[in-house]
Amino acid sequence: MTRVWRRTAGYSAALFALLVGVVTVSAGIGPVSVPADTVVAVVANAVAVPVSVEWASTAVAGGPLTAGLPLRVEFAHPFAFPVSSTHEAIVMRVRLPRILLAAFVGVGLGTAGTVMQGFFRNPMADPGIIGVSSGAAVGAVSWIVAPASVLALLGPLRPLLVDGAGLQIAAFSGALVAGFGVYLIASRDGRTPVATLLLAGVAVQTFLGAVVSYLLLHSGESIRRVTYWLMGHLSGASWSEVAVVAVVVPALTLVLFAYARDLNVLLLGETDAVALGVDAERSKRVLLAVSSVLTGAAVAVSGVIGFVGLIVPHGVRLLVGPDHRVLLPTSALAGGSFLVAADTFARSGVAELPVGIVTAAVGAPFFLYLLRTREVYDL
Repeated sequence: MTRVWRRTAGYSAALFALLVGVVTVSAGIGPVSVPADTVVAVVANAVAVPVSVEWASTAVAGGPLTAGLPLRVEFAHPFAFPVSSTHEAIVMRVRLPRILLAAFVGVGLGTAGTVMQGFFRNPMADPGIIGVSSGAAVGAVSWIVAPASVLALLGPLRPLLVDGAGLQIAAFSGALVAGFGVYLIASRDGRTPVATLLLAGVAVQTFLGAVVSYLLLHSGESIRRVTYWLMGHLSGASWSEVAVVAVVVPALTLVLFAYARDLNVLLLGETDAVALGVDAERSKRVLLAVSSVLTGAAVAVSGVIGFVGLIVPHGVRLLVGPDHRVLLPTSALAGGSFLVAADTFARSGVAELPVGIVTAAVGAPFFLYLLRTREVYDL
């Protein structure tokens, strides 16, 4: 094992342990305090191991994981620690979905922020710089303020979307349209100059910000809901949302990890990257597309949470250095821990705050402390 991979493994193991610790402690904090050992026991009791699988002659479900499938699966629970039903309900139904959603969103934003800063060779870049967050905001706000006559056009899908994932789908669609729209605007003759992409992203972001402001003026009684979404929040998290991001975020994050070396080489400039055997245009397309989808997935379930994709890569870079082979996985894990801790603080006060306020208020002083006490690395 080379020195780089030993550093990656060491830092990643420490930050993963930190993430597990933060999740465990966070699950015990709230109006009803739950000891950490009880949290661990509740989670262990929920572990289910399939012991038999058989095809059923009709669509009979053997459990929630096989609902709707012609399979009958029997599960066994290897652990049976004594815990109260109250503690079990608080941890499994109320707190853990929100905490895990925060962890996955933090992982996504931390990774996308690292890629954007390396891609643009700009320490001020964040996941929203290509208009993805603004596009998601337009989609979400449009959905919230849409009059009943417009929603009626959805026909038989209206009850399913209005009471289900309609807001998330609208936000995700807006994010993708904005991200890929910026890419198409900046591309010419098969090439996508980084400077043109950056300027196109800023212009589209400004335009979409104006659209959001216009919609906000005409939001009427929905203004509180719109404002709350724009500030970022994780309240109302469900296991179905966790299941979606638990598949999408790790898969896209691993794809970006695979391009860590290409990001390192692109920092030297596209001419040098090509000379070193890197297909610069292909790498740029993959990095941009995957980062856009990753950011869109995170924003769709959490609203616009600023500062995570900006501060986490900066802070981690000051600790581990600029090598993306180390920086990407450590930023991902640090992003998850940071957002879980910030959301725990946001929901623990007298009145719950949007987590976006906490990420900025708590993260900025810590970031300034790191800047004052650590050497600053160039990208």
